Amino acid sequence: MISNQILQTTIDGLKAITRIDLCICDTEGKVLSSTFPDAEQYESAIISFVDSPADSQVIQGYQFFKIFDENQLEYILLAKGGSDDVYMVGKLAAFQIQNLLVAYKERYDKDNFVKNLLLDNLLLVDIYNRAKKLHIETNVKRVVYLIETKHEKDVNALETVRCLFAGKTKDFITAVDEKNIILVKEVKPTETAEELEKTANMIVDMLNTEAMTKVHVAYGTVVSDLKEVSRSYKEAKMALDVGKIFYSNKNVVAYSNLGIGRLIYQLPLPLCRMFIKEIFEGKSPDEFDDETLTTINKFFENNLNVSETSRQLYIHRNTLVYRLDKLQKSTGLDLRVFEDAITFKIALMVVKYMKYMESLDY
Repeated sequence: MISNQILQTTIDGLKAITRIDLCICDTEGKVLSSTFPDAEQYESAIISFVDSPADSQVIQGYQFFKIFDENQLEYILLAKGGSDDVYMVGKLAAFQIQNLLVAYKERYDKDNFVKNLLLDNLLLVDIYNRAKKLHIETNVKRVVYLIETKHEKDVNALETVRCLFAGKTKDFITAVDEKNIILVKEVKPTETAEELEKTANMIVDMLNTEAMTKVHVAYGTVVSDLKEVSRSYKEAKMALDVGKIFYSNKNVVAYSNLGIGRLIYQLPLPLCRMFIKEIFEGKSPDEFDDETLTTINKFFENNLNVSETSRQLYIHRNTLVYRLDKLQKSTGLDLRVFEDAITFKIALMVVKYMKYMESLDY
């Protein structure tokens, strides 16, 4: 269905050219758009015209026209005047609205097709048959970007993304839930991983500037066939979740760069609990005080370098050594030893993952 705003813009433009007033109503006589006031008074005349066999008719000084969507009556168009010139303008206007119906229907069909494709709701044979009917190439390289907005149903963000890729006829922009915008983007044969990352950062920057909203962008791997687009979507979805858990400071996350977070994300919760209990004997790393956690995180940031960590924390080297010794006594892990440091780092990530998964259950 065409929006009333588009219909109004269309007849305003036609009136500016022809100087003839126009009105579009639905089949129940309700005015959808009009260039003149008091169009509601023709409701009964419109209902009578809908029931008549005629496709056009002069009623009360107006030319009435029927506009069909295939064989279904969709709109009634009124053109002010009974002359041949008004009839010609009315026919042109009806033809224009008819073309808009076809274009919007095709856009809707494509959007619906892409949604079902992403959600794996189509059989393989249906994918290729419908793609052919909708003139969508099947063997083009594509990648799926998932854009999570801060607010649900963020219309401004959706329109900004559509404007950003408006000239790209082989790209598809849709949404399968309230908070996520999906971009299925064509990838040129020469396009590199750096350029994919650049596109993601451009989306973030544009939405921050134009739509005034903060977003997170994740994207999957490049696929070479239409039937594999759902895989890239699932990868982007996983990358978004893993990014929120382990890389919350990043606005852009690629599925191909998830690192150890990818492994931890796929662990069952009972196994995670067993691991934490084994390492810390029931005590969780997030139970440490803020000072200890700050010390640990800074020590990891500086690649286990005692001198650099103490300098950045503005404490004496001996103070840092004391804190590390204290931590060793309570956990049995010495962060100055590489193997213990790795164990502790993984444990911190496992705890983050557990807390995130448990929060989803509430």
